[in-house]
Amino acid sequence: MKQYLDLLNHIMTTGTDKTDRTWVGTRSIFGYQMRFDLSEGFPLLTTKKVFLRWIIHELIWFLSWNTNIKYLVDNNVKIWNEWPFTAYLKANNQELDFPRYSEEWSKKLEEFIENIKNDEDFAKKWWELGPVYGKQWRDFGWVDQITNVINQIKKTPDSRRLIVSAWNPTEIEEMAKSGLPPCHTLFQFYVANWKLSCQLYQRSADTFLWVPFNIASYALLTMMIAQVCDLEPWEFVHTLWDTHIYSNHFEQVKEQLSRSPLPLPTMKINPNVKDIFSFTIDDFELVWYESHPAIKAPIAV
Repeated sequence: MKQYLDLLNHIMTTGTDKTDRTWVGTRSIFGYQMRFDLSEGFPLLTTKKVFLRWIIHELIWFLSWNTNIKYLVDNNVKIWNEWPFTAYLKANNQELDFPRYSEEWSKKLEEFIENIKNDEDFAKKWWELGPVYGKQWRDFGWVDQITNVINQIKKTPDSRRLIVSAWNPTEIEEMAKSGLPPCHTLFQFYVANWKLSCQLYQRSADTFLWVPFNIASYALLTMMIAQVCDLEPWEFVHTLWDTHIYSNHFEQVKEQLSRSPLPLPTMKINPNVKDIFSFTIDDFELVWYESHPAIKAPIAV
């Protein structure tokens, strides 16, 4: 994962310091690309521990057409917690009562999560994110893009239209109310010599916290779609637009850049699954994964 460390270093040394929507501040560059040959190993970061189980559950959630994150909460996946919680505080005029990441804020968040787990009506009201990824992937103007792109790969693999878009301008405001307009906006597949590649176009990239998740998620999606289309996975290409490090992540980035990458692990997928919507968490096994310890950092919401 030298590619990722090179990106961190490039942002820190050449980026522009900017304000942003969260008021945390970022150091940012515009336009960057990384390439990962999936035959060389599964691109899961080794210079800090990454929770792959969260990534797999989120991907299954996207593919399931689901936009309510109770599924994630029930599986102890914390990726999306802060966004609906912040919307909840705003809606109840409590945002200023609980300074972000204070002890009171953390206790209120835990209470909120317990309500989601145990109160179905509460979950329906506060954990519905609107028409985010799962809805756009599976129902963009009545089009199931995932089913369509798999059918196209099988029937017309040389097509230049093997595209799935999550950026639906007519529903951006609805996505933003309690969730987040899609950061990973569009991805395209490419078939050559019976091998499948995927390129992700990402409009906004929180490089320290979420880019390692995005790399692993789309690498895994490429492998899954390759399997159901009887192809070999080849390359994941990650094209980033506004590529930034939040100012309160600078020390964590320095710590990560001081570490040396370890060998990449191998991802094993149950070969019997031939339907993209039938995968479960038990169909994936990561082997030979060694990493440096996790590095904690706050989320900018």
